[in-house]
Amino acid sequence: MAKMFFTSESVTSGHPDKICDLIADTILDEAIRQDPDSHMAVEATIKDDLILIYGEAGTNAVLDYEAIAKSVLREIGFNEDYYVVVKVNKQSPEINQAVTQDEVAAGDQGIMFGYANNETESYMPFAIDCAHKLAKRLEEVRRGDSRLGPDGKTQVTVEYEDGVLKRVDTIVVSTQHTKDITQEELRELIMDKVIRPVVDPKLIDDDTKYFINPSGSFIVGGSWGDSGTTGRKIVVDTYGGYAPIGGGCFSSKDPTKVDRSAAYYARYVCRNIVANDLADKVQLQLSYAIGKPRPTSVNVNTFGTGKISDGELMEVISRNFDFSVSNIIKELDLKKPIYRRTTNYGHFGKADLPWEQYRKIER
Repeated sequence: MAKMFFTSESVTSGHPDKICDLIADTILDEAIRQDPDSHMAVEATIKDDLILIYGEAGTNAVLDYEAIAKSVLREIGFNEDYYVVVKVNKQSPEINQAVTQDEVAAGDQGIMFGYANNETESYMPFAIDCAHKLAKRLEEVRRGDSRLGPDGKTQVTVEYEDGVLKRVDTIVVSTQHTKDITQEELRELIMDKVIRPVVDPKLIDDDTKYFINPSGSFIVGGSWGDSGTTGRKIVVDTYGGYAPIGGGCFSSKDPTKVDRSAAYYARYVCRNIVANDLADKVQLQLSYAIGKPRPTSVNVNTFGTGKISDGELMEVISRNFDFSVSNIIKELDLKKPIYRRTTNYGHFGKADLPWEQYRKIER
């Protein structure tokens, strides 16, 4: 049998890059709440007590960027004093003109990928699905245990035999903590409260390896231990490395930015191809040009798992799905303040999000 190992990772909300993602998506949600037609690309960078908020905003919303950023830090669990620098300009009139035509057009060129498989109930690959669940559980546990801090990471390595998931080989959990807990106590806590409640015991065996805070002490975290920037966790945000990533991140961007909205729609199509039993695994690539309302290319690949040929599937996709920017925004109802819900633990696989809903595909 051909064996293969594959690894995916996730992070908690206190990771410095995710702090910046949440600041950006909170700004976006507030802009859309006040003005659903907002065109936003406002990002953040953080290091120690300095937060830089910068980008372009085309909106009628009145936004207190400093207050939003500080509120996000408190919500996550960082109560230090922060100094906020804001450099936000209006959206380029040339970009605005390209987007706001009779029909909504792409706000930039770019490539996007969607993916789905049948390894989990969420139609997500197992390793990234499990890593997200571990990170989310770690977040829940630390909010009830003052000895744990907001910053944390998880990682899961799985073993396949002939392409079939067989077992979990390695689990890594790193969590910020106080001086009040020993490494032995920490390991016992993470095993009992985080790992065992999440990972299916049928996939665990005597050879499964656990690394809990493998570097040892992890007291200094968040922006005090590392810098952070919006959009640096695009593999965590997507498919954990199982599929290619597109040319841009998601967080901070309004739905006219196809880096975000078309990637969501590509996932929507892939999820429903698998849910409709047209393939066990599928990847979709889209590309767009700035100022053009429809994709310049659409490519589908079922990796030999399709119940019909990829050519026939492409015809089914064309009959059932409309990849125009205006339809993507309308069909997925993207002019709503839903984006904070996407920031942590992946943008895909969450049952309440519009691109994760079932749709019957007519063959």
